[in-house]
Amino acid sequence: MNALAAGFANPPQESARAFRAAMQAMACPGTIQNITGPEVPGLSPAAALLLLTLTDGTTPVLLTGDAAQSQDWLTFHTGAPKAGSAAEAAFAVGRWDDLGPLNPYPVGTPDYPDRSATLIVEMAEISGDGPRLTGPGIETEVQMSLPDADALRLNAALYPLGVDLFLTCGSRLAALPRSTRIAEDG
Repeated sequence: MNALAAGFANPPQESARAFRAAMQAMACPGTIQNITGPEVPGLSPAAALLLLTLTDGTTPVLLTGDAAQSQDWLTFHTGAPKAGSAAEAAFAVGRWDDLGPLNPYPVGTPDYPDRSATLIVEMAEISGDGPRLTGPGIETEVQMSLPDADALRLNAALYPLGVDLFLTCGSRLAALPRSTRIAEDG
């Protein structure tokens, strides 16, 4: 397969649908969206679709682990520059263990909390089992599988600072914004 050939067949419509799914996932933490994305070596279709939709020539991306093999594809389709480190990343993609601890990633500043990194975490599974989540966008509570509830609790404690996460697995995606609270018993 030619990795550079995969992208949007109809960019205006497909990017609008993908953006809507990403924003719906972020607005309703713990809900799982099913999306269709390109087949790219080293990335799930959901992660590839998020990168096509959310990155451009101004968003440095750190690709870790298996995701690193998609660097040429990402540069070709979006122009997104390669981040030299976690501290320089606007986006970072990979398995949780490859992404490393959260503390090197930008968390924003009190004046500009939006200047934080967004992590796209490739998961083996995304399900409605796991810790209880509460907060904005969640009517009462939901449950969702998480890669490291303790680290994500610490991230949420930084609010309004902190990183935002998309969790991807195959063609499934969910989001965990920094405003989401994770129950201690989960």
